[in-house]
Amino acid sequence: MSRLPDDVRDFLTAVHDAIDIPHAATVGGDEQYRKVLAERAMHVRIALQDALDDGPLGLAWTTEYLRDRLAENPPTGYVTGEQARAALAEGKTWMQAVRPDEEGVADDA
Repeated sequence: MSRLPDDVRDFLTAVHDAIDIPHAATVGGDEQYRKVLAERAMHVRIALQDALDDGPLGLAWTTEYLRDRLAENPPTGYVTGEQARAALAEGKTWMQAVRPDEEGVADDA
């Protein structure tokens, strides 16, 4: 089996990273999770279209564009299952663990 070229592998890794975001810990976080995922998927679609069209700036540029857009749209604004488990391990109650603070993450998690 042949190995993918490095630039293709880097691009596919960026696509994977874009959509592989943690799920919300509760149903209450699902709306924000979906908003974040939809925004990131839109940038993936743009990057994929550019790659398929053999964009004039090349695949490395498209990969960097996608990574920049992902950095601008991190998966925040909801509490993830991992954050909730960490807060519970610190002795917080479930309600404390799943309540986002002003920055959109679990309190002190």
